[in-house]
Amino acid sequence: MATKANSVPHRTIIEVDPFIPADQQKGIHNRWHPDIPAFASVKPGEVFTVQCVDWTGAQIGNNDCSDDIKNVDLSKIHNLSGPIAIEGAEPGDCLVVDILDVRPFDKMPWGYTGIFELENGGGLFAREFNSRAAKAIWDFKGVYATSRHIPGVKFAGVSHPGLIGTAPSAELLATWNAREGALIAAHQNSVPPVAFPPEPKGAYVGQDIPEDVMAKVAREGARTVPPREHGGNCDIKNLSKGSRCYFPVYVQGANLSVGDLHFSQGDGEISFCGAIEMAGIITFSCSIIKGGVEKFAMKQPMFLASSRSRCPSPVDPMYSAKLIFEGISVDLHGDGKQYNMDATVAFKQATLNAITYLMKLGYTREQAYLLLSAAPVESHVGAVVDSPNACVTMALPLGIFDFVSWPAIIQCLLGLSLIAIRSRAQFEAMESSSLTTNKLGDEESSVTLFFHAFDVRYELPGVTV
Repeated sequence: MATKANSVPHRTIIEVDPFIPADQQKGIHNRWHPDIPAFASVKPGEVFTVQCVDWTGAQIGNNDCSDDIKNVDLSKIHNLSGPIAIEGAEPGDCLVVDILDVRPFDKMPWGYTGIFELENGGGLFAREFNSRAAKAIWDFKGVYATSRHIPGVKFAGVSHPGLIGTAPSAELLATWNAREGALIAAHQNSVPPVAFPPEPKGAYVGQDIPEDVMAKVAREGARTVPPREHGGNCDIKNLSKGSRCYFPVYVQGANLSVGDLHFSQGDGEISFCGAIEMAGIITFSCSIIKGGVEKFAMKQPMFLASSRSRCPSPVDPMYSAKLIFEGISVDLHGDGKQYNMDATVAFKQATLNAITYLMKLGYTREQAYLLLSAAPVESHVGAVVDSPNACVTMALPLGIFDFVSWPAIIQCLLGLSLIAIRSRAQFEAMESSSLTTNKLGDEESSVTLFFHAFDVRYELPGVTV
């Protein structure tokens, strides 16, 4: 029979409450600095769990108003759980981190995706869209997410930590602040800013540390917004359970920190707060490769890909049918300017092509922007050698669309009276009908294209498409 004697539970080394502001809790910090002491320690090979608040520290609510997104205090982000010392880790070693599980709190089965204001956060299209705050709330049911704010979609999430990394050395921290400071100085009037310098306002370390140490951390501590040599805010959507990560060690104990958990995310996390942000629980096991930085010529983290999925995690939702949008280094949605091998411009064009397509289906630009940020959308660099145009693609998985809801969604979004469409041919024949033309205009052909893209017949009660 089962007994407690031979069943040892995994330790939870950091506990938080997702409904309490982060700056009222222990074991949380929001700056990178080598003088932040370890809050907890683990042995190599030990399995342990860490609880995390959402990245804003409970500033965003489950409601239908985006004022909290508009007014979010970005001086307080990101809120990370840690640091965690791994016994025996020394500078020059490689810290191996196995991500064993990532999940939301049972008591908080929801998350959010946000579009931030141009002047407060921004995003990929902050200037092009003159971004104003918007958000979508997502409800979790097992592995699936749905949103009352983006109807007609349902998809499996690939939960992962958006932010994970080791503590920098004093020398590395100084390098970060110098190079990012020079970039800021060269773009002083940029909106949104090109980088975030150290900022004492909002700095927080949830430990009892001397006042002079806290003042130094607040004055010098690097912001958590970008990824850097140690890891950081990489936002790699497939870094889910089953992933193995290799991080350079810069300080004694490595001092690992983690946060910014995501239920799901599209490649690029395009709207800045573009994943489905959540509070949750992550399970780790760590080991050490002595002298690993030199052995592997490490300049930045590495990740071991699964042979089956070719992703860091063997857990990956399989959406076989995808509609793929191409982008090149020409601003076709703007002034038509030709850029030279600019992959960012190409990515933006592919994304805008997808947004425009979704708008033809009846989604608003904000809904399309949020959906492409949150859903398991895949992007790939096709080519960076064919001057003057780089080529980047964005693949929209068609299986995320909830067919059962589509007749009602079409009615809701496009103003179409609900008609029983009993065959694809009957649907296509509607193109020439006065009803479709009068009600839908240009949109009706796009809806037809949407169904054509699936190349399937899907049975609904009384409806066949």
